[in-house]
Amino acid sequence: MTARKARTRATAGPSTTLRSAQDDSKKGEGDGAFYNEEMGEAKTLEELNARIVACESCPRLREYGAEIARVRKRQWRDWSYWGKPVPSFGDPKARVLVFGLAPGAHGSNRTGRPFTGDGSGNFMFPILYEAGFASQPNAESRDDGLTLTDMWISAAVRCAPPGNKPTPEEQRNCAHWLDEEMALLPRLKVVVCLGKIGFDSFAGYLIRTGIVESRRGLVFGHGVEYKLPNGMWLLGTYHPSLQNTNTGVLTKGMFMKVFQRARELMESISDSPSKSRVTLG
Repeated sequence: MTARKARTRATAGPSTTLRSAQDDSKKGEGDGAFYNEEMGEAKTLEELNARIVACESCPRLREYGAEIARVRKRQWRDWSYWGKPVPSFGDPKARVLVFGLAPGAHGSNRTGRPFTGDGSGNFMFPILYEAGFASQPNAESRDDGLTLTDMWISAAVRCAPPGNKPTPEEQRNCAHWLDEEMALLPRLKVVVCLGKIGFDSFAGYLIRTGIVESRRGLVFGHGVEYKLPNGMWLLGTYHPSLQNTNTGVLTKGMFMKVFQRARELMESISDSPSKSRVTLG
Protein backbone atom coordinates (compact mmCIF):
# COMPACT_ATOMS: atom_id res chain seq x y z
CA MET A 1 0.00 0.00 0.00
CA THR A 2 1.24 3.52 -0.71
CA ALA A 3 0.52 6.91 0.77
CA ARG A 4 -1.43 9.47 -1.20
CA LYS A 5 -2.13 13.14 -0.64
CA ALA A 6 -5.53 14.72 -0.08
CA ARG A 7 -7.16 15.70 -3.36
CA THR A 8 -10.27 17.71 -2.62
CA ARG A 9 -11.37 20.34 -0.17
CA ALA A 10 -13.89 19.31 2.44
CA THR A 11 -17.30 20.92 2.56
CA ALA A 12 -19.07 21.51 5.83
CA GLY A 13 -22.23 19.55 6.29
CA PRO A 14 -25.12 20.39 8.61
CA SER A 15 -24.45 19.75 12.27
CA THR A 16 -27.05 18.24 14.56
CA THR A 17 -27.30 18.32 18.33
CA LEU A 18 -25.88 15.09 19.71
CA ARG A 19 -25.32 13.54 23.12
CA SER A 20 -21.96 14.76 24.39
CA ALA A 21 -19.37 12.73 26.27
CA GLN A 22 -20.27 14.26 29.60
CA ASP A 23 -23.82 12.88 29.31
CA ASP A 24 -22.48 9.36 28.80
CA SER A 25 -19.74 9.64 31.40
CA LYS A 26 -22.09 10.77 34.16
CA LYS A 27 -23.81 7.40 33.91
CA GLY A 28 -20.63 5.87 35.35
CA GLU A 29 -20.44 8.08 38.44
CA GLY A 30 -21.66 6.41 41.60
CA ASP A 31 -23.85 3.82 39.90
CA GLY A 32 -21.55 0.83 40.43
CA ALA A 33 -20.51 0.63 36.78
CA PHE A 34 -17.26 -1.29 36.26
CA TYR A 35 -15.57 -3.63 33.83
CA ASN A 36 -15.83 -7.34 34.45
CA GLU A 37 -15.34 -9.98 31.77
CA GLU A 38 -18.34 -11.88 33.10
CA MET A 39 -20.55 -8.89 32.24
CA GLY A 40 -19.97 -9.46 28.54
CA GLU A 41 -19.59 -6.71 25.98
CA ALA A 42 -21.39 -3.40 26.35
CA LYS A 43 -24.60 -3.12 24.35
CA THR A 44 -24.46 0.65 23.76
CA LEU A 45 -21.83 3.37 23.54
CA GLU A 46 -23.40 4.95 26.61
CA GLU A 47 -22.88 1.76 28.59
CA LEU A 48 -19.34 1.39 27.25
CA ASN A 49 -18.43 4.95 28.27
CA ALA A 50 -19.78 4.32 31.77
CA ARG A 51 -17.59 1.23 32.12
CA ILE A 52 -14.55 3.14 30.85
CA VAL A 53 -15.05 5.89 33.43
CA ALA A 54 -15.29 3.31 36.24
CA CYS A 55 -12.28 1.22 35.12
CA GLU A 56 -9.60 0.47 37.73
CA SER A 57 -7.40 -1.88 35.68
CA CYS A 58 -4.21 0.19 35.86
CA PRO A 59 -3.35 1.34 39.42
CA ARG A 60 -0.39 3.47 38.29
CA LEU A 61 -2.54 5.47 35.86
CA ARG A 62 -5.45 5.85 38.24
CA GLU A 63 -3.16 7.04 41.03
CA TYR A 64 -1.42 9.48 38.71
CA GLY A 65 -4.66 10.95 37.35
CA ALA A 66 -6.11 11.31 40.85
CA GLU A 67 -2.94 12.95 42.18
CA ILE A 68 -2.85 15.45 39.30
CA ALA A 69 -6.50 16.23 40.04
CA ARG A 70 -5.70 16.74 43.73
CA VAL A 71 -2.64 18.95 43.31
CA ARG A 72 -3.77 20.76 40.14
CA LYS A 73 -1.78 23.18 38.07
CA ARG A 74 -1.64 26.78 39.26
CA GLN A 75 -3.30 27.90 36.03
CA TRP A 76 -6.26 25.62 36.76
CA ARG A 77 -6.37 25.73 40.55
CA ASP A 78 -10.02 26.86 40.53
CA TRP A 79 -11.07 23.85 38.42
CA SER A 80 -12.57 20.66 39.76
CA TYR A 81 -10.47 18.17 37.81
CA TRP A 82 -12.10 15.13 36.20
CA GLY A 83 -9.30 12.83 37.37
CA LYS A 84 -10.77 9.58 36.02
CA PRO A 85 -10.58 7.54 32.79
CA VAL A 86 -11.81 9.72 29.94
CA PRO A 87 -14.77 8.45 27.89
CA SER A 88 -14.95 8.74 24.12
CA PHE A 89 -16.91 11.54 22.53
CA GLY A 90 -18.85 12.26 19.36
CA ASP A 91 -21.59 11.18 17.00
CA PRO A 92 -22.84 7.60 17.55
CA LYS A 93 -23.52 7.46 13.81
CA ALA A 94 -19.97 8.50 12.98
CA ARG A 95 -18.33 7.47 9.75
CA VAL A 96 -14.90 8.78 10.81
CA LEU A 97 -12.98 7.71 13.91
CA VAL A 98 -10.18 9.91 15.27
CA PHE A 99 -7.89 7.71 17.35
CA GLY A 100 -5.31 9.31 19.62
CA LEU A 101 -2.83 8.22 22.28
CA ALA A 102 -4.07 9.14 25.77
CA PRO A 103 -5.52 12.01 27.82
CA GLY A 104 -3.27 14.89 28.78
CA ALA A 105 -2.67 15.42 32.50
CA HIS A 106 -4.07 18.96 32.50
CA GLY A 107 -6.22 18.64 29.38
CA SER A 108 -8.63 15.72 29.20
CA ASN A 109 -7.74 14.58 32.72
CA ARG A 110 -8.95 18.00 33.84
CA THR A 111 -11.99 18.45 31.59
CA GLY A 112 -13.14 14.84 31.09
CA ARG A 113 -13.44 15.05 27.30
CA PRO A 114 -10.89 14.06 24.64
CA PHE A 115 -8.63 16.86 23.37
CA THR A 116 -10.52 19.44 25.42
CA GLY A 117 -8.66 22.17 27.26
CA ASP A 118 -5.15 21.59 25.96
CA GLY A 119 -2.84 22.67 23.16
CA SER A 120 -3.52 19.65 21.00
CA GLY A 121 -7.24 20.32 21.06
CA ASN A 122 -6.72 24.02 20.44
CA PHE A 123 -4.91 23.04 17.25
CA MET A 124 -7.27 20.24 16.19
CA PHE A 125 -10.80 21.52 16.76
CA PRO A 126 -10.53 24.61 14.49
CA ILE A 127 -9.48 22.19 11.73
CA LEU A 128 -12.40 19.86 12.48
CA TYR A 129 -14.73 22.86 12.48
CA GLU A 130 -13.46 24.05 9.10
CA ALA A 131 -13.71 20.50 7.73
CA GLY A 132 -17.36 20.30 8.82
CA PHE A 133 -17.01 17.75 11.62
CA ALA A 134 -17.26 20.05 14.68
CA SER A 135 -20.00 22.52 15.57
CA GLN A 136 -17.51 25.11 16.84
CA PRO A 137 -13.75 25.74 16.70
CA ASN A 138 -13.14 25.85 20.45
CA ALA A 139 -13.15 23.06 23.04
CA GLU A 140 -12.87 24.27 26.61
CA SER A 141 -15.06 22.08 28.83
CA ARG A 142 -17.68 19.33 28.77
CA ASP A 143 -20.34 22.03 29.00
CA ASP A 144 -19.19 24.27 26.14
CA GLY A 145 -21.85 23.07 23.68
CA LEU A 146 -19.45 21.38 21.27
CA THR A 147 -20.94 18.57 19.18
CA LEU A 148 -19.47 16.43 16.42
CA THR A 149 -21.13 15.30 13.21
CA ASP A 150 -20.01 12.07 11.52
CA MET A 151 -17.04 11.78 13.88
CA TRP A 152 -16.14 9.85 17.04
CA ILE A 153 -12.98 10.59 19.06
CA SER A 154 -11.27 7.87 21.07
CA ALA A 155 -7.83 6.89 22.32
CA ALA A 156 -5.53 3.93 22.77
CA VAL A 157 -5.26 4.58 26.52
CA ARG A 158 -8.11 6.11 28.52
CA CYS A 159 -6.17 7.49 31.53
CA ALA A 160 -3.48 10.17 31.59
CA PRO A 161 -0.05 8.47 31.75
CA PRO A 162 3.00 9.99 33.46
CA GLY A 163 5.19 11.65 30.87
CA ASN A 164 2.61 10.80 28.19
CA LYS A 165 4.14 7.31 28.09
CA PRO A 166 1.81 4.42 28.94
CA THR A 167 3.51 1.07 29.46
CA PRO A 168 2.88 -1.81 27.03
CA GLU A 169 0.85 -3.54 29.75
CA GLU A 170 -1.32 -0.46 30.22
CA GLN A 171 -1.91 -0.29 26.50
CA ARG A 172 -2.92 -3.95 26.48
CA ASN A 173 -5.29 -3.38 29.40
CA CYS A 174 -7.14 -0.75 27.37
CA ALA A 175 -7.25 -2.69 24.10
CA HIS A 176 -10.58 -4.40 24.75
CA TRP A 177 -12.32 -1.01 24.98
CA LEU A 178 -11.46 -0.35 21.35
CA ASP A 179 -12.68 -3.80 20.32
CA GLU A 180 -16.06 -3.15 21.91
CA GLU A 181 -16.21 0.41 20.64
CA MET A 182 -15.64 -0.58 17.03
CA ALA A 183 -18.47 -3.12 17.26
CA LEU A 184 -20.79 -0.34 18.38
CA LEU A 185 -19.87 2.02 15.52
CA PRO A 186 -21.23 0.12 12.50
CA ARG A 187 -21.16 3.08 10.10
CA LEU A 188 -17.40 3.75 10.39
CA LYS A 189 -15.65 4.10 7.04
CA VAL A 190 -12.41 5.92 7.89
CA VAL A 191 -10.01 5.80 10.85
CA VAL A 192 -7.56 8.67 11.36
CA CYS A 193 -4.76 7.71 13.74
CA LEU A 194 -2.95 10.56 15.48
CA GLY A 195 0.67 9.56 15.96
CA LYS A 196 2.56 6.28 15.81
CA ILE A 197 1.35 4.82 19.11
CA GLY A 198 -2.26 5.34 18.12
CA PHE A 199 -1.53 3.85 14.71
CA ASP A 200 0.22 0.82 16.21
CA SER A 201 -2.60 0.32 18.70
CA PHE A 202 -5.21 0.34 15.94
CA ALA A 203 -3.11 -2.09 13.91
CA GLY A 204 -3.26 -4.39 16.95
CA TYR A 205 -7.05 -4.22 16.81
CA LEU A 206 -6.99 -5.18 13.13
CA ILE A 207 -4.93 -8.28 13.93
CA ARG A 208 -6.93 -9.25 17.03
CA THR A 209 -10.19 -9.16 15.11
CA GLY A 210 -8.87 -10.97 12.04
CA ILE A 211 -9.27 -8.06 9.63
CA VAL A 212 -5.60 -8.50 8.74
CA GLU A 213 -3.25 -11.35 9.56
CA SER A 214 -0.09 -9.33 10.18
CA ARG A 215 1.37 -5.82 10.40
CA ARG A 216 3.22 -6.32 7.14
CA GLY A 217 2.52 -3.41 4.84
CA LEU A 218 1.07 -1.17 7.57
CA VAL A 219 3.73 1.47 8.19
CA PHE A 220 3.01 4.71 10.04
CA GLY A 221 3.72 8.06 8.46
CA HIS A 222 2.04 11.39 8.00
CA GLY A 223 -0.41 11.27 5.10
CA VAL A 224 -0.32 7.49 4.66
CA GLU A 225 -3.56 5.75 3.82
CA TYR A 226 -4.44 2.09 3.52
CA LYS A 227 -7.57 0.45 2.20
CA LEU A 228 -8.35 -2.41 4.55
CA PRO A 229 -9.82 -5.80 3.59
CA ASN A 230 -13.15 -4.91 5.23
CA GLY A 231 -13.55 -1.85 3.00
CA MET A 232 -12.52 0.75 5.60
CA TRP A 233 -9.66 3.19 5.18
CA LEU A 234 -6.84 3.72 7.68
CA LEU A 235 -5.13 7.13 7.61
CA GLY A 236 -2.11 8.33 9.55
CA THR A 237 -1.07 11.79 10.68
CA TYR A 238 1.49 13.25 13.02
CA HIS A 239 0.00 13.87 16.45
CA PRO A 240 -1.14 17.50 17.03
CA SER A 241 1.06 17.79 20.13
CA LEU A 242 2.61 21.15 20.94
CA GLN A 243 5.98 19.57 20.29
CA ASN A 244 4.93 18.93 16.69
CA THR A 245 2.81 22.01 16.03
CA ASN A 246 5.14 24.56 17.62
CA THR A 247 8.11 23.29 15.63
CA GLY A 248 6.38 23.07 12.25
CA VAL A 249 6.57 19.29 12.10
CA LEU A 250 2.79 19.43 11.73
CA THR A 251 1.21 22.50 10.17
CA LYS A 252 -2.46 23.46 9.89
CA GLY A 253 -2.31 22.87 6.16
CA MET A 254 -0.89 19.36 6.59
CA PHE A 255 -3.51 18.49 9.20
CA MET A 256 -6.37 19.94 7.17
CA LYS A 257 -5.45 17.84 4.14
CA VAL A 258 -5.80 14.66 6.22
CA PHE A 259 -9.34 15.52 7.27
CA GLN A 260 -10.28 16.68 3.80
CA ARG A 261 -9.19 13.29 2.58
CA ALA A 262 -11.09 11.57 5.40
CA ARG A 263 -14.29 13.32 4.32
CA GLU A 264 -13.68 12.47 0.68
CA LEU A 265 -13.22 8.79 1.49
CA MET A 266 -16.13 8.76 3.94
CA GLU A 267 -18.50 10.06 1.31
CA SER A 268 -17.29 7.63 -1.34
CA ILE A 269 -17.89 4.38 0.58
CA SER A 270 -21.21 2.53 0.75
CA ASP A 271 -22.67 1.26 4.03
CA SER A 272 -21.95 -2.40 3.18
CA PRO A 273 -18.16 -3.03 3.26
CA SER A 274 -16.91 -6.55 2.66
CA LYS A 275 -15.38 -8.55 5.51
CA SER A 276 -12.74 -10.60 3.76
CA ARG A 277 -9.52 -11.52 5.55
CA VAL A 278 -6.18 -11.12 3.81
CA THR A 279 -2.56 -10.36 4.59
CA LEU A 280 -1.43 -6.89 3.59
CA GLY A 281 1.87 -6.91 1.83
